[in-house]
Amino acid sequence: MERDGALLRLSGKWNAADLADSEGRLGQISLEGVEEIDAKGIESMDTAGAWVYSKHFGGIATIGMKREHADLVSMVSGMKVEGPVGKSARGFLERAGRAGWGGFEKFQQMLSFIGEASVHLARSLVSPSRMRWKPILHNLQHAGFDALPIAGLLSFLMGVVISYQGAEQLARYGANIFVVNLVGLSMLRELGPLLTAIIIAGRSGSAFTAQIGTMKVTEEIDAMKTIGIPPMEQLVLPKIIALLIALPLLTVYADIMGVLGGMMMASFELGVSYTDFIDRFGSSIGVSAFLVGIGKAPVFAAIIAVVGCFQGFQVSGGADSVGMQTTRSVVQSIFYVIVADAIFSVIFSLVNL
Repeated sequence: MERDGALLRLSGKWNAADLADSEGRLGQISLEGVEEIDAKGIESMDTAGAWVYSKHFGGIATIGMKREHADLVSMVSGMKVEGPVGKSARGFLERAGRAGWGGFEKFQQMLSFIGEASVHLARSLVSPSRMRWKPILHNLQHAGFDALPIAGLLSFLMGVVISYQGAEQLARYGANIFVVNLVGLSMLRELGPLLTAIIIAGRSGSAFTAQIGTMKVTEEIDAMKTIGIPPMEQLVLPKIIALLIALPLLTVYADIMGVLGGMMMASFELGVSYTDFIDRFGSSIGVSAFLVGIGKAPVFAAIIAVVGCFQGFQVSGGADSVGMQTTRSVVQSIFYVIVADAIFSVIFSLVNL
């Protein structure tokens, strides 16, 4: 619900389930100075929604309302209903069923989104002229180059923390040199790619959702469809491709900074010189540890980009929905990245990597 001077814009779903928590707030809205209501944003309406609309806005001129919604409002405008529209008490099983079915529907929508993105990506690979190189480079700079300072700083500090925490325990057994193994394996295999992915999920994944969501609220996506520009090719693919390139490179950078932080702290706390650290690192840390971490990065990148873009297209209504979907995007991206990392750990353990 948005007000623009004498014009009040309504949107969303006007039915019993969705209006149950908001009907009381509708009565608190001041309609002073409102001369016209734009109802074209109303997605659906049942008799309960029509009654609420007639009750609160029946005396104000309406534009843009769908014919079937106008007929419902006209039909119920003379009805007398006792008490507000509200939810009936629901049992635990009903609530659990509704939540489960809602989650299943969202999962289906995400699978459909992934399939559509895959089809467009395949078409672009077959015909490179369809690639939107300028948006790809723009997203590569935003998600990759601009993230170097924060990713490098946090990785460096993580290396310092790991080395510092392990120093006391290793010193007790005279195993100072094994701090190299501790820092190298933990950063290259796990913390480097995982920490970088979490940073990018909070930084770039949320930006993807906010950008697409804002464009949907302002009807820019509808305008793109009208003039024949597929939003999937213009908005989604450049973000996915850019992140698939940027995240592995950021992971390499994070690995270097993390090892550097651990090296400095090992020198201060354990007396392990830089030369000894590098020699031990080259002999004890295999290439497989590095490749395992880098191999995770493209999967994490795909998860972050797909979830961020998908949640952006789920925005409906006003600016509050943008914030809600952005928060959901970050939470889901981090959750899926951690789940994927756990699956990788199990798989690598089974194949002795």
